[in-house]
Amino acid sequence: MKNDAEVGRARRFVPDELTPEQRALYDAIVGGPRARGPQAFSLTDDAGRLEGPFNALLYNPDIGGAVQELGGALRYRGGLSARAREIAILELSVLRRCEFEWFAHERLGRAAGLSDDELRALRDGRGVPTLTPEEARVREVTRALVRDRELDDAAFGAAEALLGRRILMEIVTLVGYYDLIALTLEFWRTPLPAGAEPVFARGA
Repeated sequence: MKNDAEVGRARRFVPDELTPEQRALYDAIVGGPRARGPQAFSLTDDAGRLEGPFNALLYNPDIGGAVQELGGALRYRGGLSARAREIAILELSVLRRCEFEWFAHERLGRAAGLSDDELRALRDGRGVPTLTPEEARVREVTRALVRDRELDDAAFGAAEALLGRRILMEIVTLVGYYDLIALTLEFWRTPLPAGAEPVFARGA
């Protein structure tokens, strides 16, 4: 039987029991820019234990540190607009049926300026006529990378002309990173926060 120190398959680490390496990672997460900017969910519970995908990173702080640093670079040092970045993450969460990513980034997307109509259309896989040409292309590239793992030459040329190679490199990295986060959440059976409702029908 699971107890309060377990969530899904992962143990929930109390800060006082962390090794120095784990504590350094913990501090980088709770004391970094994620803690200062808009938050979709609390990074810790009342006992200070990490929520969401971050808790499982403590099992291997050397790798976990690199993972969280990449996520921070994509979110805070990338060239994509906040709206375009959240559109890409939300598109991936829909295609991967990743409930936690949708839960978190629906809120971040709204904070970045996505309307309720735009969010519903993204969730339902429908067209979003209010996206800018750049945002629409980011969504198309993300969809192709998740589904096909590549762009054909025509799609690459169109994306390169509008977005440039620097942004294309960022999108490829972003898709790889959030695919990793989706896999982490699924593997460790990380549940949604209390009170949150799933939005994707299983098998859909």
